[in-house]
Amino acid sequence: MRRDRLLVAVTLVTLLAADIHFVLLPRLKAWYHLPRESCACRVTNGSLENGGATTVPWTTNQNFTVVSTERGSKLERLFRHPLYNISLPELVPDEQLLQEEELMNYCKRKVSRWERMKKFYIEAAAASNITILDHPVTFDPEASWLQFHLGINRYALYSRDDSSVDRLLRDMQTATVISADFTQDEKALKGACDCSQVVKPSGLHLKLALKLQDFGKAMFKPMRQKRHEETPENFFYFVDFQRHNAEIAAFHLDRVLDFRRVPPVAGRFINVTGEILYITHNEELRSVFFNSPANNTCFFAKCLYVCKSEYAVCGHPDLLEGSMSAYLPGLSIAPRISIPNPWMRAYSFTGREEWEVNALYCDNVKKLYPYNSGNRLLNIIDMAIFDFLTGNMDRHHYEIFTKFGDDGFLLHLDNARGFGRHSDDEMSILAPLTQCCMIKRSTLFRLKLLVKSEYRLSDVMRESLSRDPLSPVLTEDHLQALDRRLGHVLRTVGKCVKKLGEPQVVIRDFVESSRPDR
Repeated sequence: MRRDRLLVAVTLVTLLAADIHFVLLPRLKAWYHLPRESCACRVTNGSLENGGATTVPWTTNQNFTVVSTERGSKLERLFRHPLYNISLPELVPDEQLLQEEELMNYCKRKVSRWERMKKFYIEAAAASNITILDHPVTFDPEASWLQFHLGINRYALYSRDDSSVDRLLRDMQTATVISADFTQDEKALKGACDCSQVVKPSGLHLKLALKLQDFGKAMFKPMRQKRHEETPENFFYFVDFQRHNAEIAAFHLDRVLDFRRVPPVAGRFINVTGEILYITHNEELRSVFFNSPANNTCFFAKCLYVCKSEYAVCGHPDLLEGSMSAYLPGLSIAPRISIPNPWMRAYSFTGREEWEVNALYCDNVKKLYPYNSGNRLLNIIDMAIFDFLTGNMDRHHYEIFTKFGDDGFLLHLDNARGFGRHSDDEMSILAPLTQCCMIKRSTLFRLKLLVKSEYRLSDVMRESLSRDPLSPVLTEDHLQALDRRLGHVLRTVGKCVKKLGEPQVVIRDFVESSRPDR
């Protein structure tokens, strides 16, 4: 009798353990990873409460080793989180950068002009016994680059659910290139540079404007430095290399942070002979091509101080990897202005700017319009955090669309000098945050989310970058540096909160600027 009771008890315990292991635990894990109706960040009704706080401590530990065995996509789980689904204020027509009819008429005029100029150039080239490949233009009103331009609004370059961005990335990776030319800033130099200047107008890099068959346009920056190579410690930031993979990684980081202020960037292999030399209409660009002793096709920049073969970039023998950055709408239809960064560095070997020697520098900035109200100063701090994570010390200016005025967002353009040194964290890049002790509430909440193991920044960046054709875009050392630097940012905010109190440091979003009386 006792044996029967013992056997029944053992059987029941075994069945209970099996039920817990195979049924209850998987359900609990699945429930844990689903987005909740509420979270520790106090997101309600699609907006951030003024007094919300997260459960992530200000001082995060430094053990960022990836040991997660969680299933599923961390990136998709991140983008499902309520913090990435906050409702923006409803847009009115004036808050859209472009209207569809206006953009279509503008583009049709550009296509017509292009066809006329192409016909003229091909005839002139034929008279000189030069053969130019003639690729027809396929203008499509539903093209991804047109939809991207139409989606730009007062708050960001694209919405979170804008499918045209992923289409645009694919198009820049695969679309036929029909024309290649120097970019406008290199053309403005007219081949001349003042080599007595420390800062060169066009930088130590080469970039080309490539036109695609659907009349989209992308800026191509070729590979100049291998991924495992770090910027030499004796290099000044203003003579550092421009890295194509930094442009790609910056776009993905910008999207992971939910800023959406970097135009889409994709990696691509370009045939420098068939997709540049044979299709360019620019004689000066054709003139800088040559064959190296290894029989690789090479070319160099137009600017005289880098007009040497040792500064050239070369295919293998014709293929060259680089970044393709989507162009923004033309300045004639969507004007932008370039504004000096208040925390701009001294571009000289010995000089120092005021912010580098005056710890109270931000107090002076806060007295100046437009930094004394609205979101401009908060946007500068967002940009500083973004640059600190990438290690970019070269943010001397920023741009805004003039249509949105002083309440518009800042464009995070030209990020190729990021990701140069994974072994060094340049804390001076965080000066706007450390001196002003302010941060947007939404930015802080997302940064705190990205230190949690289920959304760790290095993990979601690794997954996001794996979708690019040039993967791996960043080395593991650079990915781990992102986690380490994120910890620095949160500790800096924590010190500010301890010193001034959270209400003075964590500021709500969407504050209108107060223009001075004239």
